[in-house]
Amino acid sequence: MRKIAILAIFMSLPLCAQITGTPAATAYSQTADGDFAVFNSITRYLAAGDVNSLSSWFADNLDITVISSSQSCSKNQARQILRSFFSSYTPRSFEATHKASDGNKKYLIGLLNAGGEIFQVTIYATSYGGDSYKIQQLAISRQSDLY
Repeated sequence: MRKIAILAIFMSLPLCAQITGTPAATAYSQTADGDFAVFNSITRYLAAGDVNSLSSWFADNLDITVISSSQSCSKNQARQILRSFFSSYTPRSFEATHKASDGNKKYLIGLLNAGGEIFQVTIYATSYGGDSYKIQQLAISRQSDLY
């Protein structure tokens, strides 16, 4: 039911261009990728399996789903969950397929090639004022589990 609700949100939002590979930003800023520059660093960290750098974008508490296990957890717990995932599924590449925004929220859907499989990654980042965004939700699902 949760997957249906997540997909319903994306169906109601406009689809945007793919990531262009502009330089990383430590916080959200207007660059060649416009309102979605916040994802430049995040996508590079996913492609490289760089858990420590990726976790610097995590909120203090976030919802994380990896394959079929979902939980709300602390930043440190989420880091360990992703570290375990990347040790089992070595990342080869990440391609952003959709980006959208709604108020102070940014959404990204992309495909992660890792461990010989393709995973769909969904990220929700929220700004609580200023130019800094934090990941509130991160979901990694096997593509075959989505259909």
